[in-house]
Amino acid sequence: MSRPTARVLTLLELLQSGGTRTVAELAGRLGVEGRTVRRYVEQLADLDVPVESVRGRYGGYRLAPGYRLPPLMLSDEEALAVLLGLVAGRRAGMTTAQLTASETASAKIRRVLPRHLARRLDTLMEALAFTDRPAASATPDAGVLLTLADAVRHRRPVSVRYTDREGRRSERTLHAYGIVAHAGRWYVTGQDAGIGEDRTLRLDRITDARTLPGTFEAPAGPGPAQRLLSGFATAEYRHEVTLRIQGTAEQIRAHFPASVANLEETEPVPAEDGVADPVAGAGERWMRVELRAERLDWLPAVLAALDRPFVIERPDELRDLVVELADRLASHARRT
Repeated sequence: MSRPTARVLTLLELLQSGGTRTVAELAGRLGVEGRTVRRYVEQLADLDVPVESVRGRYGGYRLAPGYRLPPLMLSDEEALAVLLGLVAGRRAGMTTAQLTASETASAKIRRVLPRHLARRLDTLMEALAFTDRPAASATPDAGVLLTLADAVRHRRPVSVRYTDREGRRSERTLHAYGIVAHAGRWYVTGQDAGIGEDRTLRLDRITDARTLPGTFEAPAGPGPAQRLLSGFATAEYRHEVTLRIQGTAEQIRAHFPASVANLEETEPVPAEDGVADPVAGAGERWMRVELRAERLDWLPAVLAALDRPFVIERPDELRDLVVELADRLASHARRT
């Protein structure tokens, strides 16, 4: 393919991405002068590609609205990225609506690939393995997802029909701040206008969403992802756990992520005689770790894996479980 032809195709790809592109921008991306860009636009027009000229301060070129472009021409790297993205999405439970949508999209891309590239991708797929099973959770409806995304962008209230984890159904008016993908599931964070409190809803539990009139102002502060993680860490569960652990936030977060626990720096743990605990070490920090859990039986093993000095402030039941684990490990170690 000659260099000018490749640049014309690159120009088509740039215009295809949407919006109006200035001559200066196009010239910079193509590495040519402005008059050469205009000549390339004329060549596209000769091929019946409707490129419109937009006048004014922010003018330039764009494709006519509603124009259906011919199939995309993907490079080897682009085709690999798209197909691997579809495969990873299916494995992680991140595809929307029916899995057939992802399957048919993959099939359409593979059908138009050059034979040599299709063979190489087939070889890759045969060699590819995953260490876990595909997520079993339900995926969100594409219509619900797109409606909520539009409501987030334009700050429009949205009415949703929701079924909670107890099976209770309700209709809510939501001021949606953002959509977050986390651990194989999709969530929407926002304010429930009926009660004036922030809520996080799973998208696969929303059966219908419709945009309402009006607008709202998004609050300042943490973004949607941070709100989601904070909401998980403070959710109502049976046990409230408070620990003090010696170490850095990075060391502790490796075992207690933000979706599980809240961290804040605290004072070193004093010894019983009033002298600071020597195990803390000079200059080393202690962090207060607060979390809520439905069960406590998983925490002793996590604390053992953390391998840092810690103090259990509450509950006493957790302290007993840690002692039991330590006794079992000591008993196993003494066996010959």
